Amino acid sequence: MKLLAVRRLLRIQRVVIRYRLDDLLFALPLPWFLLALRFALPWRWFPRRTLDLSRGARLRLALQDLGPIFIKFGQILSTRRDLLPEDIADELMLLQDRVPPFDSRLSVALIEEQLGRKINEVFSRFDVEPLASASVAQVHAAQLKSGEEVVVKVIRPGLKPVIAQDLAWLFILARAAERLSADARLLHPVDVVLDYEKTIYDELDLLREAANASQLRRNFEGSPLLYVPQVYWDWCRPKVLVMERIYGIQVTDLATLADQRTDMKMLAERGVEIFFTQVFRDSFFHADMHPGNIFVSTVQPWSPQYIAIDCGIVGSLTPEDQDYLARNLFAFFKRDYRRVAQLHIDSGWVPAETKLNEFEAAIRTVCEPIFEKPLKDISFGQVLMRLFQTARRFNMEVQPQLVLLQKTLLNIEGLGRQLYPDLDLWNTAQPFLERWMRERVSPKALLGNVQSQFEQIPHLANMTRDLLERMSQPHAQDPAPPWKRRNDDWLLRLLGAAHLGGGAVLAAGGPLSELGHWPAAVMVIVGLYLVVRR
Repeated sequence: MKLLAVRRLLRIQRVVIRYRLDDLLFALPLPWFLLALRFALPWRWFPRRTLDLSRGARLRLALQDLGPIFIKFGQILSTRRDLLPEDIADELMLLQDRVPPFDSRLSVALIEEQLGRKINEVFSRFDVEPLASASVAQVHAAQLKSGEEVVVKVIRPGLKPVIAQDLAWLFILARAAERLSADARLLHPVDVVLDYEKTIYDELDLLREAANASQLRRNFEGSPLLYVPQVYWDWCRPKVLVMERIYGIQVTDLATLADQRTDMKMLAERGVEIFFTQVFRDSFFHADMHPGNIFVSTVQPWSPQYIAIDCGIVGSLTPEDQDYLARNLFAFFKRDYRRVAQLHIDSGWVPAETKLNEFEAAIRTVCEPIFEKPLKDISFGQVLMRLFQTARRFNMEVQPQLVLLQKTLLNIEGLGRQLYPDLDLWNTAQPFLERWMRERVSPKALLGNVQSQFEQIPHLANMTRDLLERMSQPHAQDPAPPWKRRNDDWLLRLLGAAHLGGGAVLAAGGPLSELGHWPAAVMVIVGLYLVVRR
C-alpha cells in the first residue's frame, strides 16, 4: 500500500472524528453488535469539543474538507430528497456551487501561465472575486477585449494527488468487496471505480469540456429546449476555459421561477424530453446534471428553455446499448414483463439457464406498483432496493458502461420532484420512445443502414482476399527456423570480449596506464554491455 494512501486514510479518519460523523452512523437502526462497537472507539472515551452545528452542516463541512470526490458524492445525494432527511438535503444543496474558493492570486497566476499573457492583455475586465466555486474548479466573470461578456473557469491547484489517494482507497474497497461478497461481484465494483477514475481525470482537462460543450451546443442548435453557451477556443487551455456568460435562474430557485410565471409542468416535461433526446437521438448526454449546472432562461417563461453548463462529464452509448435500453423501456411502458425478462436473458445480463416465468414474475412484482402514479407518490429508493433483491436472486449483473446513465437518471428524478411533483414520468417519456422506435425502422433509416453496409464492401473484400491468401500459403508468414535466421550478435559479443580484455590490460598497468584508471573503467563497462546484451 502506498504511503500517500495511508496518509489519506488517516486524514479521512481525522475528519470523521472532528465532525463526529460516527454519531450519524450510530443513530441508524443497526444490529446490537454494531451499536456496541461505539464503546470500542477511543475518541468516544473522552469529552468532545462542542460542535454548535446541525448534523447536515457537519456532514457538508466534512465532505468539503475531504475534497472533490467526496463533494461530488454529496452533490448526488443532495438530489435524493426522498432518501434523505430534509435538513441534511438542504445542507448538501450548498455543495452544488458554494464550495469555498481558493486564493484568487493563485487563480490569476494559473490563468496567466496557461494563456502565456497577462490578464489585462486578454481581458478588458476581470473580476478577481469568484463568481462561483465548485469541487474541481472556480469561475470568474470577465470581458474580452472584443467586448463579449465571458466566464473564465480555472482548475483548482493540487487536485491530482488528493484524487489519486481517494481512488487508491476506492480500489482497495472494491477489490475487498469482490473477494468477500458474491453479491458485490455482480455489481463489478472494480470496473465501476475504473470508469469513475477515467471520468474524474477527464473532468480535469478543460479542453475536453470545451469540446463536449461545442458538441452539445451543435446538437441543440436553434432548439427551444436547451441552450449551451458558446466556447471561445482561442483562450481555452487544459486548465483554463473561456466561454459565453449566461444569465438565467438556477433550476432549484422555485420562488423566482414562480415569480416570473414559469410553466413548471412544461419545464419538467422538457427536462425529460431533453434527457431522452440526448440519450437516444444523439447518444451524447450531459452526465453531471446536478442543479448547480442547470439554469432556466428568463426570455420566455411560458415556453421555458433550459441552459446547461459544465459539460466536463458526458456519456455515450453504443447502438446496441441504445437499442437494448429502448426495447426494455418500451416493454416497461407496455407492461410487457415477459419481453423485459427475455431481453435481459438475450443480452446476457442474467444467465441463459434462468427460468423465464420466474424472472418475469419477479420483475412484475417490482414494477407494477409504480405505474399510474404521479412522481411524488413513487419511492424509487424502495423500487431500487427491490430490484437489487431481484438481482441477487437471479444473479443479474450491473453493466459498468451504464453507470453514468444511471447516475443521470437519479439526477433527473431529483429535479423532477422539485419542479413538478405531479409529473407522470412514464407518460411523458413513452411518446418520445415510440417515435424513436418508428424512426429506426423508417425507409430513410433503412436506406441509411443499407448505404453504410455498401460502404463496408471494399473493406470486407480486402479481408476476404487476405484470408484466402493465408489459407493458400499457410506457412508463408511463419518465422524462419533458427538455422536460417540472420544473427550478428556473435560479432558484438566478440567486440565486447575485446573491450573487456583491453580494460583488464589497462587496469593491470598496460602501455596507456599513465592516462589513469578511467579508460579501463569505460572499456570494461562497454565490454560488459556488449557481452550480456540481448
